[in-house]
Amino acid sequence: MKKITATHSVTEALAGIPDEEQAEIVLEPRVYEEKIFSEKQDLTLTGAGAGKSILLWRDAAFTMLDDGFKRGTFRSYTAFFGGKRLVLRDLTIRNDAGDGRLAGQSVAAYLDSTHVFAENCDFISCQDTLFLSPLPDEVREPRGFMGPRENTPRLLTRQYFKNCRIIGDVDFIFGGADAVFENCEIICRDREHVPGMESEAGAEDFINGYLTAPCGKRDGLGLVFLNCTISAQVGTRPGTVYLGRPWRPEGKAAFLECTYTDAIAPLRFSGWGSIDKDEPDAGLCEYKPMTADRRPLDISSRNPWVRLLDDSEANEIKKNAAALKSEITV
Repeated sequence: MKKITATHSVTEALAGIPDEEQAEIVLEPRVYEEKIFSEKQDLTLTGAGAGKSILLWRDAAFTMLDDGFKRGTFRSYTAFFGGKRLVLRDLTIRNDAGDGRLAGQSVAAYLDSTHVFAENCDFISCQDTLFLSPLPDEVREPRGFMGPRENTPRLLTRQYFKNCRIIGDVDFIFGGADAVFENCEIICRDREHVPGMESEAGAEDFINGYLTAPCGKRDGLGLVFLNCTISAQVGTRPGTVYLGRPWRPEGKAAFLECTYTDAIAPLRFSGWGSIDKDEPDAGLCEYKPMTADRRPLDISSRNPWVRLLDDSEANEIKKNAAALKSEITV
């Protein structure tokens, strides 16, 4: 394996790697302030630790570009990775564009590699932090998918995140991948006290965020969270955070044996467009939810189409998650 230290920039290090060659880029303990695009086929990025080696940029969806159009979600990324295999370890990928109501969506990591393994990493932004490719089959708004994969076939990616931290607010883990999050910390920001947006702070129907927005197929694994800690910033109003909403009708997300703070809404998941919209085709479910101090959590007030899994169903998901992990880490 070719090994390069990113002395000046990650982009410069990438330029020194042939596309098909297996390679590792070692990051120094500092901030790399650059927008990164990689199609390397077998790439490992190893940092000095989350919060120490930081990939940082601040593009946002609402910015008008020279072509007369807004940048849009899928051109806002700090780092884009394609190729066949990607490994991320001990680093942070961050987008500092700010609150989505002011700046628009701001992707930190756009992960389009066929297989992705991330361990001990932080992914930090506000709206749309972590995009797990592929895109949905059809766009709902003109030019809504402008970006690296707008006109390419929608190919399934399989991704595994271990001991990672993901921070954002609206739809901040989203996409059509089969992806597993093991022992991760998922943190929703408190949007209620953002400078310039104080007028919303007193609204009775205020929503701080949605953790997930899956768009995968009915027969896929979807997004799976195993033994994760689900929380929000200190001071977040109770009941103002939703576990997710289906970006497309068949979107799937399963939370198994996770712990939650009281920031999570009693309805658990929201419909797309309104919290009480019926979503009968969505595969949104939980298994053995627990309070932050690991006591059983009553979720009987959940939306009627949100399922509580039995042991057999949960074990099947765990088995499939283990198979995905084995496939990626062999």
